[in-house]
Amino acid sequence: MEKFRGVDYYRIEDLLSEEERMIRDTIRDWVEAEFLPVVTEHHRAGTFPVNLIPKLGEMGVFGATLKGYGCLGLNNVAYGLIMQELERGDSGLRSCASVQSGLVMYPIYSYGSEAQKQRWLPAMATGEKIGCFGLTEPDHGSDPGGMKTRATRRGDGYVLNGTKLWITNGSIADVAVVWAKEDDGEIGGFLVEKGTPGFSTLDIHGKFSMRASITSELAFQDCKIPLENRLPGVKGLKGPLSCLNQARYGIAWGAVGAAMACYDWALQYAQQRIQFGKPIASFQLVQQKLVWMITEITKAQLLVLQLGRLKDQGKLRPQHVSMAKSNNVQIALDTARLARDVLGAAGIVDEHPIIRHMLNLETVNTYEGTHDIHTLIVGRDITGLDAFGI
Repeated sequence: MEKFRGVDYYRIEDLLSEEERMIRDTIRDWVEAEFLPVVTEHHRAGTFPVNLIPKLGEMGVFGATLKGYGCLGLNNVAYGLIMQELERGDSGLRSCASVQSGLVMYPIYSYGSEAQKQRWLPAMATGEKIGCFGLTEPDHGSDPGGMKTRATRRGDGYVLNGTKLWITNGSIADVAVVWAKEDDGEIGGFLVEKGTPGFSTLDIHGKFSMRASITSELAFQDCKIPLENRLPGVKGLKGPLSCLNQARYGIAWGAVGAAMACYDWALQYAQQRIQFGKPIASFQLVQQKLVWMITEITKAQLLVLQLGRLKDQGKLRPQHVSMAKSNNVQIALDTARLARDVLGAAGIVDEHPIIRHMLNLETVNTYEGTHDIHTLIVGRDITGLDAFGI
């Protein structure tokens, strides 16, 4: 009888192509060799290892599904596996890549002019240039349509005024994709370069979650940008929401990686920790926790695998992504909490990665659409009735 090993209880490995497995293993090996040895130090200090960004570029992580402009043109399952392995390291690592790929490179690729694509995409693919995404505001998160940031047409350009909050990569970004309401009340996308007069950033400190990640406020005070910095290919909420859909797809995969890391660590700990003369893994209640974890992880793995196949076939709907994002982040958070429980007192120290993942997942559960918002998105889809604002 073959003994189960690892975090692939249903042999999902067999459903992946050789290329998909190779890409996953390459990222997994890099995370274990280059990132895990330094993440605890950065988590304690509240910093991000920016020196690793070019290495992510070398591996083709940024904009991995885009074609041309120095990007690899991978399928969406391969990209999902990359996100899984990055978040197996830390949510902050996956967030950096997720923002760069899904929230910055994607809108430039999809809605930008050819000049904008040529200027930014090749440099972002290598990690030479970093981007951030400005949508959320201090008073508008789940309701982006209520944003207060304005882009007023003036002479040969636009003047931006407003504030964006909770922006990953904010202070290190060379360019920000900023969404603002234009004179006609419609939302437009604008490329604001670092150093533009009237554009400033301020890092957010005191975080108990996503500590190994840069989170900033973006402020625009009479910030003038040229006409050619507007994204010409989109108008309205469709623009930012399509970007969020790309990021949420990566999050659904990434959360699986965080859950896998917590389960794997808890399993090994339970097999080695001796109480009452035997490993705690031999106790019924501990086994119950471990079985719950691997069962939910297996379901989450199958959910994102089919999500990726649908995306590659052009059959994906935003509601599919909402279901996967909300489900997988919730089970990852519950897995982290159970894993911490298995470790007992040891579970609260960063000698073990579980408390770090658990704290990170509190943020992942909220950003790019809260669990409740995604529940309502799916609810509206299956009933035809809108429960938002009720």
